[in-house]
Amino acid sequence: MTFQRKHLPLLIFAVLGAVWGSNFIYMKMAVALISPGQIVLFRVLFGFIPVLIYAGGRRSLHLRHLRHAPHFIVMSILATAFYYYCFAKGAALLLSGIAGAVSGAIPLFAFVMAILFIPEEKASMRNITGVLIAFAGVVLIAKPSGQDVFATNLEGIGYMVAGSLSVGGSFVYARKFIVPLRIPAAALTTYQLGFGLLILALLTDTTGIGNLWTDPHASIGLIVGLGILGTGLAYILYYYIVETMGAVAASSVTYLPPVVALFIGFLLVGEPIELMDFLSTGMIFIGVFLLKR
Repeated sequence: MTFQRKHLPLLIFAVLGAVWGSNFIYMKMAVALISPGQIVLFRVLFGFIPVLIYAGGRRSLHLRHLRHAPHFIVMSILATAFYYYCFAKGAALLLSGIAGAVSGAIPLFAFVMAILFIPEEKASMRNITGVLIAFAGVVLIAKPSGQDVFATNLEGIGYMVAGSLSVGGSFVYARKFIVPLRIPAAALTTYQLGFGLLILALLTDTTGIGNLWTDPHASIGLIVGLGILGTGLAYILYYYIVETMGAVAASSVTYLPPVVALFIGFLLVGEPIELMDFLSTGMIFIGVFLLKR
């Protein structure tokens, strides 16, 4: 009991950072075989299953919640379908470590969206400084980095930024329309992934999707690493951290995935990541830290 109370939340905190940080290499492996849209379809399908089981086990799901379905659909687009697609597309165009590093700027875009659309949010000099430093880090990391075509790198960064803006917008939408509903987080995530899965099933071109099974490493990485662990289990672990460590401490887990992704790409995969990429990632971290109150 003593170990669980004192050390288990910290262990899970580290595990969650590692799981989220490995998402980008799994996307990079799969994109050689199937399209980004198909990657997202698999990710949401196999992420939805453990979340559904978890929410059902906690008896968080109720038919009366479905009267709020329009809000769940908006969240499924902003924080699931479009967000995941942009990140999969970005991972296809960038080194996996670089894509992971840029994902660390999500709090930056969430803050910008909040300033634009939530009147009570005010920007301080500290916040503005953080935005400028983090944005400079994103710009610097968009340079050619082990790639021959700058346009490809820039396009990949553009997709990562679009995905970050989308999930940043979802935070604002959730604050205004979802939080007042007082629906358990497990249920909200189940509805979000469920509607996202339905949207993806209707819109995704499945031509050639069977190519994934030709590479066991890519298929296991996508289904188990990205879907079951990186999406489904990751949400469940995040709930546990929020409950045991608090929402503020739990939000700090966003610092870990970019570092994990960068080092996986550099040390394990051998991607040609340069010193400037690490320095740019550091600038993103500093900027995001300054945004936190």
